[in-house]
Amino acid sequence: MITNSWFFDAMLYIYALSLLFTFSDFIQRNPSAKRIGTGLLVLVWMMQTMFLATQFIQSGKMISFSIFDSLFLFSWVLIALSIALTFLVRIEFVLFLVSLAGFIVAAIASFDNEHIIPIAKSWEVGDELLFIHISLAVGSYAAFLCSAIFSGMLLFLHAALKKKQYSVTIKRLPSFDRTQRYASRAVMIGVPLLLLSLILGIVWIMLEREWRLLLDMKVISSSLILIIYAIYLWKLIASKTTWPRLAMLNLGAFSLVFLNYMTASWLSNFH
Repeated sequence: MITNSWFFDAMLYIYALSLLFTFSDFIQRNPSAKRIGTGLLVLVWMMQTMFLATQFIQSGKMISFSIFDSLFLFSWVLIALSIALTFLVRIEFVLFLVSLAGFIVAAIASFDNEHIIPIAKSWEVGDELLFIHISLAVGSYAAFLCSAIFSGMLLFLHAALKKKQYSVTIKRLPSFDRTQRYASRAVMIGVPLLLLSLILGIVWIMLEREWRLLLDMKVISSSLILIIYAIYLWKLIASKTTWPRLAMLNLGAFSLVFLNYMTASWLSNFH
């Protein structure tokens, strides 16, 4: 049986990347992103199938009816359903939710197994889950930083073009349309990464039975940041406001990200 944690770590990272592409297709229809996301999801399903097949060969039974095996098999079924829905329906929101549910179940199954051997001898299985949670959060912060930079550039370009100032600096910057596109795409990357990071953090709290941490400052502030960026995406999709106002909202949201990063550690008992 496969017990090395690197296998489950790799599976979750690939799954997270698949959800990132699926989310991109959900926000703004993108056939290329959908194909890549589906391909990565198939790879995750094949990894889970290999695990189940290895377990059957070594133990002579597909499932031992433990909590781990039941959850892992449930995750395998959800991923198979997600793949089938990709070809049968064109409801991206439903596809994303089913895939997200599969990710949650896979995370619980992978790190609620006492037989899994961590990569580092000094670590416990929960420490690896926490590491994946932190790495996804850092990735989302990096995406939000890039988006904030492009939003600042957008406001600078808007002010300059409004005043008809065509300096050398203006000419060297990306066009207004490209700057808008880069800012929004960076948010489309950051939001699913932060969502998955928050989910893994809550899974860690559940497995460690540290229920008080659900009301921890870092959990609350991260949830608030996720809601604000979700509002940004909603306004983007629905064309509810102008690009300069979206840029201001983006910069305001990133100021909360920065504040959360700098101060939450003082007020938080999470990590």
